[in-house]
Amino acid sequence: MILARTIVAFAYTVLAAVFLLIAGFPAAVFGFLGLKKSMSWVAYRAAQLWAKGIIAITGCVIEVEGRAHIPLRGGVCFVSNHVGVFDIVLAMAYIGRPFGFIAKKELLFLPMFNLWIYILGGLFIDRKNIRKAIKTINSGIQKIQKGEAMLIFPEGTRSKGRGLLPFRSGSIKLATNSCAPIVPIAISGSYDVFEKTYRVHPAAVRVVFCPPVHTADMSPDDRKQKLTDQIRDKIEAALAPALTPPQ
Repeated sequence: MILARTIVAFAYTVLAAVFLLIAGFPAAVFGFLGLKKSMSWVAYRAAQLWAKGIIAITGCVIEVEGRAHIPLRGGVCFVSNHVGVFDIVLAMAYIGRPFGFIAKKELLFLPMFNLWIYILGGLFIDRKNIRKAIKTINSGIQKIQKGEAMLIFPEGTRSKGRGLLPFRSGSIKLATNSCAPIVPIAISGSYDVFEKTYRVHPAAVRVVFCPPVHTADMSPDDRKQKLTDQIRDKIEAALAPALTPPQ
């Protein structure tokens, strides 16, 4: 059954990618013609449908808390821990509004996915080039200030079941410098879905959307010095029930 789920999940993903590639070219053209906002909604709904299909195929039991904390309009930055590759599927399925995310520049050269990252409003970052990385972060800040949503993973890499990792220096500037509401997200169990054995397993997964942190009235010093710890503490607290071993 595990092998069958894995084969079906991969086949579904490949077929969806081919379909999205065919649909993506006209969507990209419309985006260049000034209809990118409308196209991002269409692209997001298509990606959300794909994500929910993947979740159904895996057979995972998903516990989602706090979706009422998600602002449905206006600029917002989602800040999430990063357990595994399944995290993106969960975000697509449950955030409920179009969002972009900061992707490593290597994904720019991955056919199909690069096009959809662009259509969804994502940005590609070169972590080895500080000047280009700052430019990418500033572009993300501008998107949020224009009323869009962005998602960042400040750990900088997947934790793979090792618990919450330290946030990388400067990784949360997209959130702190935009002065927009920040919604911390705590994800647990997603590493068990695939990466733990490289087979699809119907794992128990928990996603918690924490109450938003409003930053507009914070002093620059508080945003710079205290906000990162505040966000990390909220994620860690939301993870605690899932991370505490049974007695």
